[in-house]
Amino acid sequence: MTGIGIGRRAALLGAVAAPALMGRARAQGAPLVLGALPPLTGAGGPYGPAMLRAIQGVVDEANAAGGVRGRPIRLMAEDDQTNPDAGVRSARKLIDVDRVAAVMGTWASAVTTAVAPLCWENRVPLLTVSGADSITLLPHQGYIFRTQPNSRLQIATGTDFLARQGARRIFHLAAQSPFAQSSQDTMVERMRAAGGNVAGYIVYERDKTAFRTEVDAVLRSRPDTVFLNGYLPDVTILLRELFRAGFEGRRFTPAYAVNQNTFATLPNEVTNGVITWQPSPEVDSAVFRRLQTRFGNVEVDPYSAQTNDHATLAILAAAQAGDVAPEMLGTAIRDNIRRVSSGEGERVDNVTDGLRAIAAGRAVNFDGASGPVEFDERGDIRGTKFRYEAAEAGRFRVLEVR
Repeated sequence: MTGIGIGRRAALLGAVAAPALMGRARAQGAPLVLGALPPLTGAGGPYGPAMLRAIQGVVDEANAAGGVRGRPIRLMAEDDQTNPDAGVRSARKLIDVDRVAAVMGTWASAVTTAVAPLCWENRVPLLTVSGADSITLLPHQGYIFRTQPNSRLQIATGTDFLARQGARRIFHLAAQSPFAQSSQDTMVERMRAAGGNVAGYIVYERDKTAFRTEVDAVLRSRPDTVFLNGYLPDVTILLRELFRAGFEGRRFTPAYAVNQNTFATLPNEVTNGVITWQPSPEVDSAVFRRLQTRFGNVEVDPYSAQTNDHATLAILAAAQAGDVAPEMLGTAIRDNIRRVSSGEGERVDNVTDGLRAIAAGRAVNFDGASGPVEFDERGDIRGTKFRYEAAEAGRFRVLEVR
């Protein structure tokens, strides 16, 4: 028996290992089966393998501690390919074939939107890092939990930062996505309040290999800032074309769209000065430092911190639920996630301490690597810090965390 089952694509990628369960975790009952659906390929491919690694680490730790009330935990992983159709096919396998009790780690908002109905119709909680406002507005019956701030909160804080930096005239280039229009609406509102404006707005198809029309529109509008609201492949092309066109204004983009891969692809003269922002993990916390140690020399990005918390929440909620019929386990996890992540219970920051406390009959309140994981009535995270960085000579310099 192994602690993880992986789909064919994940196996070919070598994204995860399959360690044998520790002896203490060998089945006294049927395994608790959890599903992971990160983007191992496609636009989210730079992040998915680490997200899955974080989930597997929590599962291994829980199994080493005896599992959930003596039941081993089995992780089944599939690659959503950052593609809604592939995500739906993979989710169907996890739900219909593997019979998972929860699905964790969807990244792209379009994938999460496509997968979500399968989850709530089958009473399987979905824990996601997707940000589109529309996701938690779906009629999900409480089965969606989002650790990523919604897009309105992200864009509002990002726009306020730009206003503090002196931006008064922004051009918004947005990849076609579920959060493009909501991002535009929020940015217009916040810039107007700051005495500025959004000078232009274009939604583009992100699979294009050139963006000359879009860049020409930027130059005609004479903005002081361009907001590149896209993904790594298309933002890389846009940065190159803006540089060649001689744009000298501020460039601002989500951190998932510019990372070390960008520095390996583009010369420093193209990336210098690019400002990124992202939800900030609790980098000074013990739980985050343990995750760093587990990852070795690999950077722990916010998504990996969040999926570390996804796995911990699902396991602790299953333990808190106690003995329930297999067909009701997903609903029981849904009903207990808030119970193990808020309230007056014993503060815990890892799955081992949480399982031990629950086994002793004590209430727990889990704080994760991504910060406190308290959810509102829609399933949105209640708040988080944001981290702003500037690219300098192939590295990032922190500008602000607040």
